[in-house]
Amino acid sequence: MNLLLDTHAFLWFIEGNRKLSVSARSKIEEQENAKWISVASLWEMAIKISLGRLELQQPFDVLIPAQLETNGFSLLSLRISHFAEAIRLPFHHRDPFDRILAAQCLAEKMSMLSADCIFDKYSIPRFW
Repeated sequence: MNLLLDTHAFLWFIEGNRKLSVSARSKIEEQENAKWISVASLWEMAIKISLGRLELQQPFDVLIPAQLETNGFSLLSLRISHFAEAIRLPFHHRDPFDRILAAQCLAEKMSMLSADCIFDKYSIPRFW
């Protein structure tokens, strides 16, 4: 299964945060699942760090590459097809990061790993 981790799911996983559900942790740890992190999530983290709303255990440019490699996460770039899908999305909400993650899931036929039930409105398979 191809899983796209929402930003909070990625952060909670690498931090060992108990907010990450047992089921979500199991999906991430299943070797047969391909785990993806969107570059949009990296952008979201960078913005939150610069605004003082997110602190990481290590510098961003050290922590993120190390966690991608250590945990076998692949980085999902943004493609024209993702933006085309985003254009077609209904406005269930206006969070640009969630909208592009939803578009990526739809365009790439991925499932979302997120606590955020807003993705259900886009008919995306979601695990938590």
